[in-house]
Amino acid sequence: MAFSRRTALVLAVTAAVGLGGGVSASAALESPTTAAAAASQTSPGDLWKRTELYFGTGKPDGSAVTPAEFENFSEKEITAAFPDGFTELTGKGQYKGASGEIVREQSFVVIVLYPFTDKNANGEIEAIRTDYKRLFEQESVLRTDTVQQVSF
Repeated sequence: MAFSRRTALVLAVTAAVGLGGGVSASAALESPTTAAAAASQTSPGDLWKRTELYFGTGKPDGSAVTPAEFENFSEKEITAAFPDGFTELTGKGQYKGASGEIVREQSFVVIVLYPFTDKNANGEIEAIRTDYKRLFEQESVLRTDTVQQVSF
């Protein structure tokens, strides 16, 4: 069965919000104000953006980005961009590289939550991705963006 882009987006938002709870897919596709009104009826908090960054550690020479190297990168780059906070996780992952080869490697995942009003966040996130790829000779840094109901 073929899906339109809008149908695929609705399914993705429904799945993401279904895991996080609280906001209907149609409300999330509307403006943040409309979505916030719908969300306020079901749970406390405000709608914020959530970005996850997936940093692979395998280098072209066969070595890997060490936890100490990533910690140093995180302190200099990520903390500077998001001093209010973020979460770092470690994991194992795999992807198909540009060569078509399946690559399995350790990874670091960074989760950043920020308000819709943060006009600098996108540029900061893209700078982090660019710097990591350059410093550690990476093909890519995966980025995912969702909308989350946030309450502190």
